[in-house]
Amino acid sequence: MTLKLSGLSAVRAGRTILHPTSLEIEPGARIGLVGCSGSGKSTLSHALVDALRDQGRKVALVPQSPDEALDSLRSMAFHWREAERGLGLQPGAADQGALFEALKIRGGDLRSRPWGWSRGMQQRFVIAMALIGKPDLIVLDEPTSALDPIVAAATMDLLDAHLAATRVAMVLVTHDLGLAARRVSRLMVMHEGRIVEDAATLDILERPQTEAAQALSAHRNWMSLPC
Repeated sequence: MTLKLSGLSAVRAGRTILHPTSLEIEPGARIGLVGCSGSGKSTLSHALVDALRDQGRKVALVPQSPDEALDSLRSMAFHWREAERGLGLQPGAADQGALFEALKIRGGDLRSRPWGWSRGMQQRFVIAMALIGKPDLIVLDEPTSALDPIVAAATMDLLDAHLAATRVAMVLVTHDLGLAARRVSRLMVMHEGRIVEDAATLDILERPQTEAAQALSAHRNWMSLPC
Protein backbone atom coordinates (compact mmCIF):
# COMPACT_ATOMS: atom_id res chain seq x y z
CA MET A 1 0.00 0.00 0.00
CA THR A 2 1.29 3.45 -0.91
CA LEU A 3 2.23 5.59 2.08
CA LYS A 4 0.60 9.01 1.81
CA LEU A 5 1.29 12.01 4.01
CA SER A 6 0.34 15.66 3.79
CA GLY A 7 1.01 18.83 5.75
CA LEU A 8 4.26 17.72 7.35
CA SER A 9 5.82 20.82 8.90
CA ALA A 10 7.98 22.02 11.78
CA VAL A 11 8.50 25.31 13.59
CA ARG A 12 11.35 25.96 16.01
CA ALA A 13 11.73 29.12 18.10
CA GLY A 14 9.09 30.83 15.97
CA ARG A 15 10.90 30.00 12.72
CA THR A 16 9.55 27.59 10.12
CA ILE A 17 12.25 25.01 9.41
CA LEU A 18 10.01 22.67 7.44
CA HIS A 19 7.32 24.15 5.24
CA PRO A 20 4.11 22.12 4.67
CA THR A 21 5.15 19.06 2.69
CA SER A 22 3.24 16.16 1.14
CA LEU A 23 4.74 12.80 0.18
CA GLU A 24 3.73 9.56 -1.50
CA ILE A 25 5.97 6.51 -1.11
CA GLU A 26 5.25 3.37 -3.12
CA PRO A 27 5.95 -0.10 -1.68
CA GLY A 28 9.55 -1.05 -2.32
CA ALA A 29 10.51 2.51 -3.35
CA ARG A 30 14.14 3.62 -3.07
CA ILE A 31 14.18 7.35 -2.40
CA GLY A 32 17.06 9.67 -1.61
CA LEU A 33 16.45 12.82 0.41
CA VAL A 34 19.39 15.08 -0.35
CA GLY A 35 20.47 18.65 0.32
CA CYS A 36 23.12 20.71 2.01
CA SER A 37 23.47 20.89 5.79
CA GLY A 38 20.55 22.75 7.33
CA SER A 39 18.24 22.20 4.37
CA GLY A 40 15.70 20.31 6.49
CA LYS A 41 16.45 16.71 5.52
CA SER A 42 16.56 15.27 9.03
CA THR A 43 13.62 17.38 10.15
CA LEU A 44 11.49 16.02 7.32
CA SER A 45 12.61 12.45 7.95
CA HIS A 46 11.69 12.63 11.64
CA ALA A 47 8.34 14.27 10.84
CA LEU A 48 7.71 11.47 8.32
CA VAL A 49 8.48 8.77 10.89
CA ASP A 50 6.27 10.38 13.55
CA ALA A 51 3.34 10.85 11.15
CA LEU A 52 3.45 7.28 9.90
CA ARG A 53 3.62 5.92 13.42
CA ASP A 54 0.59 8.04 14.30
CA GLN A 55 -1.18 6.34 11.38
CA GLY A 56 -0.30 2.96 12.84
CA ARG A 57 2.12 2.14 10.05
CA LYS A 58 5.30 0.17 10.67
CA VAL A 59 8.30 2.43 10.19
CA ALA A 60 11.89 2.20 11.43
CA LEU A 61 14.58 4.85 11.76
CA VAL A 62 18.33 4.19 11.57
CA PRO A 63 20.28 7.12 13.05
CA GLN A 64 23.50 8.65 11.81
CA SER A 65 25.74 6.88 14.30
CA PRO A 66 25.34 3.65 16.29
CA ASP A 67 26.19 5.76 19.35
CA GLU A 68 22.70 7.25 19.07
CA ALA A 69 21.06 3.81 19.27
CA LEU A 70 23.35 1.78 21.53
CA ASP A 71 24.11 2.27 25.22
CA SER A 72 27.80 1.55 25.79
CA LEU A 73 27.01 0.12 29.24
CA ARG A 74 24.52 -2.46 27.96
CA SER A 75 25.16 -5.71 26.12
CA MET A 76 24.16 -6.24 22.52
CA ALA A 77 21.74 -8.94 23.73
CA PHE A 78 20.05 -6.37 25.98
CA HIS A 79 19.54 -4.02 23.03
CA TRP A 80 18.02 -6.79 20.94
CA ARG A 81 15.62 -7.81 23.70
CA GLU A 82 14.59 -4.20 24.23
CA ALA A 83 13.91 -3.77 20.50
CA GLU A 84 11.68 -6.87 20.53
CA ARG A 85 9.91 -5.67 23.67
CA GLY A 86 9.37 -2.22 22.17
CA LEU A 87 7.61 -3.84 19.22
CA GLY A 88 5.43 -5.96 21.48
CA LEU A 89 7.19 -9.20 20.53
CA GLN A 90 8.07 -12.06 22.81
CA PRO A 91 11.82 -12.52 23.45
CA GLY A 92 13.28 -14.55 20.62
CA ALA A 93 10.30 -13.96 18.32
CA ALA A 94 12.33 -12.02 15.75
CA ASP A 95 14.25 -14.03 13.15
CA GLN A 96 17.61 -12.93 14.48
CA GLY A 97 19.55 -15.61 12.61
CA ALA A 98 18.24 -14.56 9.20
CA LEU A 99 18.87 -10.87 9.82
CA PHE A 100 22.35 -11.49 11.20
CA GLU A 101 23.16 -13.69 8.22
CA ALA A 102 21.85 -11.10 5.75
CA LEU A 103 23.92 -8.33 7.34
CA LYS A 104 26.99 -10.52 7.97
CA ILE A 105 27.08 -10.13 11.74
CA ARG A 106 26.43 -13.77 12.63
CA GLY A 107 29.09 -14.81 15.13
CA GLY A 108 29.19 -11.46 16.90
CA ASP A 109 29.25 -11.97 20.67
CA LEU A 110 25.90 -10.70 21.96
CA ARG A 111 27.26 -10.73 25.49
CA SER A 112 29.66 -7.94 24.51
CA ARG A 113 28.96 -4.28 24.91
CA PRO A 114 28.97 -2.13 21.76
CA TRP A 115 32.65 -1.23 22.04
CA GLY A 116 33.43 -4.94 21.64
CA TRP A 117 32.15 -4.78 18.07
CA SER A 118 33.61 -2.82 15.14
CA ARG A 119 31.82 0.36 14.07
CA GLY A 120 30.63 -1.30 10.89
CA MET A 121 29.19 -4.26 12.82
CA GLN A 122 27.54 -1.90 15.30
CA GLN A 123 25.75 -0.04 12.53
CA ARG A 124 24.69 -3.26 10.83
CA PHE A 125 23.35 -4.45 14.19
CA VAL A 126 21.32 -1.23 14.46
CA ILE A 127 19.96 -1.82 10.94
CA ALA A 128 19.06 -5.40 11.92
CA MET A 129 17.13 -4.08 14.93
CA ALA A 130 15.30 -1.65 12.64
CA LEU A 131 14.16 -4.58 10.50
CA ILE A 132 12.87 -6.73 13.37
CA GLY A 133 9.28 -5.57 12.99
CA LYS A 134 9.21 -5.98 9.18
CA PRO A 135 8.49 -2.29 8.61
CA ASP A 136 6.66 -0.79 5.64
CA LEU A 137 9.41 1.83 5.49
CA ILE A 138 12.96 2.15 6.76
CA VAL A 139 14.41 5.65 7.04
CA LEU A 140 18.21 5.88 7.14
CA ASP A 141 19.47 9.24 8.38
CA GLU A 142 23.08 9.62 7.16
CA PRO A 143 23.59 5.92 8.04
CA THR A 144 27.18 5.61 6.84
CA SER A 145 28.65 8.99 7.77
CA ALA A 146 30.45 7.47 10.78
CA LEU A 147 32.00 4.72 8.63
CA ASP A 148 34.90 4.72 6.20
CA PRO A 149 33.88 4.47 2.50
CA ILE A 150 34.73 0.78 2.09
CA VAL A 151 32.78 -0.31 5.18
CA ALA A 152 29.96 2.04 4.21
CA ALA A 153 29.71 0.49 0.75
CA ALA A 154 29.71 -3.05 2.16
CA THR A 155 26.99 -2.14 4.67
CA MET A 156 24.75 -0.63 2.00
CA ASP A 157 25.36 -3.59 -0.34
CA LEU A 158 24.16 -5.99 2.35
CA LEU A 159 21.09 -3.88 3.11
CA ASP A 160 20.25 -3.55 -0.60
CA ALA A 161 20.48 -7.31 -1.05
CA HIS A 162 18.21 -7.95 1.93
CA LEU A 163 15.59 -5.37 0.92
CA ALA A 164 15.53 -6.60 -2.69
CA ALA A 165 13.48 -9.62 -1.61
CA THR A 166 10.95 -7.50 0.30
CA ARG A 167 8.41 -4.74 -0.28
CA VAL A 168 10.03 -2.53 2.34
CA ALA A 169 10.42 1.04 1.07
CA MET A 170 13.59 2.98 1.89
CA VAL A 171 14.26 6.68 2.36
CA LEU A 172 17.97 7.46 2.44
CA VAL A 173 18.75 10.84 3.99
CA THR A 174 22.18 12.11 3.00
CA HIS A 175 24.25 15.03 1.80
CA ASP A 176 26.44 12.50 -0.05
CA LEU A 177 25.22 12.51 -3.64
CA GLY A 178 27.56 9.64 -4.50
CA LEU A 179 25.86 7.41 -1.95
CA ALA A 180 22.40 8.42 -3.17
CA ALA A 181 23.30 8.03 -6.86
CA ARG A 182 24.18 4.37 -6.36
CA ARG A 183 21.36 3.41 -4.03
CA VAL A 184 18.10 5.11 -5.03
CA SER A 185 15.94 5.52 -8.11
CA ARG A 186 14.26 8.75 -7.02
CA LEU A 187 15.76 11.89 -5.54
CA MET A 188 14.09 14.63 -3.54
CA VAL A 189 16.24 17.74 -3.21
CA MET A 190 15.68 19.95 -0.18
CA HIS A 191 16.52 23.61 0.25
CA GLU A 192 15.53 25.91 3.11
CA GLY A 193 12.88 23.56 4.46
CA ARG A 194 11.22 22.73 1.14
CA ILE A 195 11.44 19.95 -1.43
CA VAL A 196 12.47 21.97 -4.47
CA GLU A 197 12.96 19.06 -6.88
CA ASP A 198 11.56 15.52 -7.00
CA ALA A 199 12.45 13.32 -9.96
CA ALA A 200 14.22 10.20 -11.15
CA THR A 201 17.79 10.05 -9.88
CA LEU A 202 19.39 10.14 -13.34
CA ASP A 203 17.25 13.11 -14.39
CA ILE A 204 18.40 15.18 -11.43
CA LEU A 205 22.03 14.14 -11.80
CA GLU A 206 22.13 14.90 -15.51
CA ARG A 207 19.51 17.65 -15.85
CA PRO A 208 19.05 19.43 -12.52
CA GLN A 209 16.40 22.13 -12.74
CA THR A 210 16.92 24.14 -9.54
CA GLU A 211 19.93 25.98 -8.18
CA ALA A 212 20.04 23.65 -5.17
CA ALA A 213 20.15 20.53 -7.35
CA GLN A 214 22.64 22.13 -9.73
CA ALA A 215 24.97 22.94 -6.83
CA LEU A 216 24.83 19.35 -5.58
CA SER A 217 25.36 17.73 -8.96
CA ALA A 218 28.15 20.13 -9.96
CA HIS A 219 30.67 18.39 -7.70
CA ARG A 220 31.47 15.42 -9.88
CA ASN A 221 34.13 13.95 -7.59
CA TRP A 222 31.39 11.92 -5.91
CA MET A 223 31.47 9.61 -8.94
CA SER A 224 34.73 8.07 -7.73
CA LEU A 225 33.43 7.04 -4.31
CA PRO A 226 32.75 3.31 -3.79
CA CYS A 227 29.67 3.68 -1.64
